[in-house]
Amino acid sequence: MSGTEVAHAGGTRVAQPPSPPGPRRPGHRDLRTLKVMWQREMIRFLGNRLQIGMGLLTPLMFLLILGTGLNEVGAGGGSYQGFLFPGVLMMALQAPAIAVGAAIVWDRQTGFLRQMLVAPVRRGTLLLGICLGGATTGAAYAAMVLATAGIVGIPYRAGMLLVLLELALISFAFTAMGVLAAVCITRPQTFQIAVSLAMMPMLFLSGAMFPASGLPGWLGTAVLLNPLTYGVDAVRRTLPGDGVVDYGGRAAGPELWGWAPPVALEVGLIAVLALLAVAVAGRRFTRAA
Repeated sequence: MSGTEVAHAGGTRVAQPPSPPGPRRPGHRDLRTLKVMWQREMIRFLGNRLQIGMGLLTPLMFLLILGTGLNEVGAGGGSYQGFLFPGVLMMALQAPAIAVGAAIVWDRQTGFLRQMLVAPVRRGTLLLGICLGGATTGAAYAAMVLATAGIVGIPYRAGMLLVLLELALISFAFTAMGVLAAVCITRPQTFQIAVSLAMMPMLFLSGAMFPASGLPGWLGTAVLLNPLTYGVDAVRRTLPGDGVVDYGGRAAGPELWGWAPPVALEVGLIAVLALLAVAVAGRRFTRAA
């Protein structure tokens, strides 16, 4: 009973002295850990407005310069800006989400990671809090780009909320993969090179720049094996309006032996990928210090 409470003794209300706080339950401690790690990423995100502006610059340049240029030359026979828009959203959330992994590598270098690991909390909870913070950061970047949809003729409707949920899930998957790379690679320079080598091919082979169906040889196989292909297609098919599901007379999304996977299956694939990355990263996280 706390000091602000009273008890009845013989009909008289008697104030009770404060009792010492008992040990917090593991569930409460885990929630507090998640909140602290999430807040840490939010403080890092909101405290650098210049970084926010620079993070939006590259995707908007692709949309407004490359998209407008190829739109004018009639690439694919449709609205290339509308076709490119889901890829620009991926571009916006990809870099900040993976940057969270870079922060872990630097935390290891400075010794801060070791201090976190000796705290009396579950290490998997630490990892999940970091991933939630990175996912929120990436989704915030994507939301700011999503707000420009009207520029390319995509109407603002309630379906935008579903797109935002998909982007948050994809951002979580990216963050989990970045964290997995961070717990496996110890040197910051090596991490930067490895992540840069992985990011660009994933984006180019995702159907963000050209239709994912009907590609010849190894290129078609690589696009179909790339999980980001299904994230881009899910966002493209969920965007309000006519969208650019068919581009240049052919299906813009992936097709497996003439069968187009439904959006729910594509979203489920991204969710499984995210959970798998978190599970593997969690197993290796104890060695990260």
